[in-house]
Amino acid sequence: MWRLIPLLNASGKMQMAIDRWLLEQHQSGHPPSLRFYTWSPPAISLGYHQHKYPKHWQHLVWQGEKVDLVRRPTGGRAVLHQGDLTYAVVTSGLTGTRMQAYEKICEFLIQGWRSLNVQLHYGTTGRGYIHNPNCFGTATGADLVLPDGTKFIGSAQLRRGGAILQHGSIRWQPDPELFAEVFGTESFTPVQLPHKPDIEKIIAALITAAEDCFDMHIEVQPLTESEWEAILAQDSLEVG
Repeated sequence: MWRLIPLLNASGKMQMAIDRWLLEQHQSGHPPSLRFYTWSPPAISLGYHQHKYPKHWQHLVWQGEKVDLVRRPTGGRAVLHQGDLTYAVVTSGLTGTRMQAYEKICEFLIQGWRSLNVQLHYGTTGRGYIHNPNCFGTATGADLVLPDGTKFIGSAQLRRGGAILQHGSIRWQPDPELFAEVFGTESFTPVQLPHKPDIEKIIAALITAAEDCFDMHIEVQPLTESEWEAILAQDSLEVG
């Protein structure tokens, strides 16, 4: 049995705290979990080891709201969370290399989007990507791209013993002006989908695919009041 936490719209600080807490819970014997979430206000999440970023990121405003700066517990480069849908998988028991674990988890994303008539495949960028502060500026073998080569889903992973947290950003309806303000005018590549399914349809397709790919039964379990208290008691990963 896997736990499915219903779609949650919250601050980046809160979302990262939940992901970290779910990983800790799984390490202590709780079931694997799957969830989808959105960020409010918009935020830039920095990779755990990413310490250099443009100073103007600390003062960005979008539609009257300050854009948060939040540090992820996972690696990788900066991701702008506005108009995206984020997934998080917490599981264990995956054998093989880190890349094989990525592919095992990403299979539900490929299958789910295929059911929505969107074909995805893995990126091919080599290690040169580390010089690009924008996660969506390049696509590595851990990322999923559209047929035209546009990066569509960027994922990052954290391992704790045999337990894995993998979360990733799905570019759904990004604002090109904000994206350009963060990463530069040359950085934005429009996402060309055959159609724009709504979030509920996307999530339903991905849940169905996850049940098939992970060969498991999903049980919907919202976070309880006591769980919220435990999550809020964690130290913050917010950086701005």
